[in-house]
Amino acid sequence: MFKKKPNFKTLAPLRSSDRRKITDQIIAEYHLQIVQELDESANTDNQATSLVGINALRNSLLPDGSLSAKFSTTTGPDLKILNGNVFIGARPGEDLRILWFQIGEKIYPTVYTLWKNPRIIPLLHTPDIVLRKMCGGADLMTPGLANGPPFPSEAKKGSTVAVASLELPTVPMIVGICEIDVCALSNVQGAKGHAVRSLHWDGDEIWGWSHGGKPGGFAPRIIDGWSMAEDSSSRALDKGAAGLRDSRTDAESFEQDSHAKHGNSESRANQNNHVNREDGNPWESVSVQSRELTSKEVDDIFRNAFLFAMYQHQETHPNDMRHGLNFPIPQSLFVSNLILPFLPTFTEADTNAMQIKKTSWKSAKKFIKALEKEKLLKSKDRNGGETVVQDVDFGDPAILAFKPYELPRKETTVLDSGGERATTSATSINDESIGQQLKKLSLFKPKEKLAPIFTSTGSNMHSFYLTVELRSIVTAYIELENLISATNKRLVNLNPTLANAIFDGQSSMDREVLVKGTVPRDALFDRIMLSCAHYCAILRNDETIDQVKPKAGPGATIKILLETRSGNKTVSKVSGMEAFHVTTQPLADELQKACASSTSISQLVGGKVGTMEIMIQGPQKDVIIKALEKRGVSRSWIEVLDKTKAKKK
Repeated sequence: MFKKKPNFKTLAPLRSSDRRKITDQIIAEYHLQIVQELDESANTDNQATSLVGINALRNSLLPDGSLSAKFSTTTGPDLKILNGNVFIGARPGEDLRILWFQIGEKIYPTVYTLWKNPRIIPLLHTPDIVLRKMCGGADLMTPGLANGPPFPSEAKKGSTVAVASLELPTVPMIVGICEIDVCALSNVQGAKGHAVRSLHWDGDEIWGWSHGGKPGGFAPRIIDGWSMAEDSSSRALDKGAAGLRDSRTDAESFEQDSHAKHGNSESRANQNNHVNREDGNPWESVSVQSRELTSKEVDDIFRNAFLFAMYQHQETHPNDMRHGLNFPIPQSLFVSNLILPFLPTFTEADTNAMQIKKTSWKSAKKFIKALEKEKLLKSKDRNGGETVVQDVDFGDPAILAFKPYELPRKETTVLDSGGERATTSATSINDESIGQQLKKLSLFKPKEKLAPIFTSTGSNMHSFYLTVELRSIVTAYIELENLISATNKRLVNLNPTLANAIFDGQSSMDREVLVKGTVPRDALFDRIMLSCAHYCAILRNDETIDQVKPKAGPGATIKILLETRSGNKTVSKVSGMEAFHVTTQPLADELQKACASSTSISQLVGGKVGTMEIMIQGPQKDVIIKALEKRGVSRSWIEVLDKTKAKKK
């Protein structure tokens, strides 16, 4: 629904009375329970306790000081206009985000709300590859449901539900509406039809909105409180921690379920494919013991993750002085792009054990400072306390001598943007465009005035012809009409058909040709090509011309735009990938990892509906081109416009 950026009206503060009314409506709609209710017969202490619980729940759902705004957008194939409201808030230490959106009388949570308020709606599950499709706007079909039956008892037709992947089962990524009674399903194999209609997902425009233009927030890796094993009918909200119940027991039961279904971390690791380099060096096997890790062990794991990231960037960007990194790197991107993907987290228990708060540093800033103390990198503190990484010493012996270890396949996400020495990754596995073979064909369709030439040779006027095929038809016509000059075989004698159809006499060249009565063969062929309608077809892998529909015009191109924003910050934009069968989201994910920079996807301004644009921080032209070449796109099909260069006076 929010694949296209909505038109937001002016933000306005939400009055306290309106906030209470909205939160009370949410509590009623989603049947959120408070352990203690107000009771006239209760004593004063109980009443105060109940008031604290209600206020805590309200603040958890929609913090005090929230804002509201009206919005309008279009949805569906008929571009139906849709109006609604968004409610925006920020928890302490966090940015303003859209927490709820209202359509008609119904109020729906966003993923930001679900990440902080477990179990307020039923949670369904689907394989990761299906979730990726849903994060592009697709609906969830019934056969795509996983981890059931049975399904949550509240997942009935018309109810609001969340969807998470089996890989990260405690992290909701989709908000949608049940199209059927999912709870009543006894079997999904062989079933047909839609199960969940997607409204909002991690990566859409609602997720990406922020007051300061910052990119959308990163999803957590595990959320205490969501549980695959728990029946949703037992959901309750305790009075203490913002009205949400403590779910440590549920997290432990889920961990036990994970071990029962998938085995321990060692057996599960053996089921994952290794990431192999061309030179065949062995990958060390890294396993996490069932015992609780010490802070020193977690420190070593995080340090090795940094070394692995730097080693990988050296391998995949050997000719780049910065090895594909775009400095300075904010500490949040440093951790999310260069540390987390290289942690050996094979199970939920591993993920829970390997967190920055369980290191001796306790924060990303102190972790970076520790690496700087080892002279592995250089950092700087900006105004506001944020730490950025300014440079990395790729020549340090620790990086040069580093030996890679095995990673979960879904986590080896630093992708090769340099072509031939690509390493296997989750994105490359799920992105079908990687490794595809593309052919771009220029086709010609004859216009009506050329009918005598084509009918004389028995050619179809309504077909599309390649250049070589068109030349053969013209040659056959010349020979059929005996138009080759007796004195010069490179000249063609004009007959009335050619004179009337090709040369109209409006230009000086036409008049000269008509006076002479002859024309060079190549010149005649060029004029006939110009007299045809031009089309283009892009063939993928083993496709033939008969299997695709040519499009009018000289052919699509991918456009890369480099421009300066906010004074001296350079951004790179790429658009037009759809015509070349390149999926936008996986490409954006790869560029984010390869450039260690933030990316965003939005509708191309002025483009057709569905034409998306990826924006990457920094001058990333070469990285983008190499990523596109991996997907079969030739450099000759890419147009680059650099607006950062100073104009000559």
